[in-house]
Amino acid sequence: MAKSSSKVSTQEKEEILNILKSRFETNKQHHKGLEWDKIEEKLGENPDKIWSLIQMEKTEGEPDLVKFDTKEKVYIFMDCSPESPKGRRSLCYDRKALDARKQHKPTNSAMDIANEMGIEILNENQYRELQETGEFDLKTSSWILTPDDVRSKGGALFCDRRYGKVFTYHNGADSYYAARGFRGILKI
Repeated sequence: MAKSSSKVSTQEKEEILNILKSRFETNKQHHKGLEWDKIEEKLGENPDKIWSLIQMEKTEGEPDLVKFDTKEKVYIFMDCSPESPKGRRSLCYDRKALDARKQHKPTNSAMDIANEMGIEILNENQYRELQETGEFDLKTSSWILTPDDVRSKGGALFCDRRYGKVFTYHNGADSYYAARGFRGILKI
């Protein structure tokens, strides 16, 4: 996938805006005091971000507005699908891990796909913040942005929710599982 807002048709733009507006209205408790018209205006000023939201939707991430960051003055969208997005599973963590695999390579890596989509992978704090808005990854897990000191030793981090708690684990960055994907964040 090559990032390109020029490939967004008017119909695609209208469809994603309708989806996002519906989720916005359904989940008003996540963003009290915000008005959809202002968000839609901001989206209209950022066609590349609309393209990224379309990619999030196409890969079954169910992007939704989670909050407005008053410090950075940005709207924050995250993947809010109940389980790790289906279209982004069975991936190792990054390109280095993918290249290191000699057998049974997955099709891609989480970091490469996030980059292609124009989004970032949630870090641990963002993942925990998302979990405060609902219960996610009850059956799946999601890679999270891994600190350099862990990644330099060959590992990568992932999270899930079990027993009413959010857990952070480690694994070899070259591992991949059918039930592990990644969740993205997009700031607009």
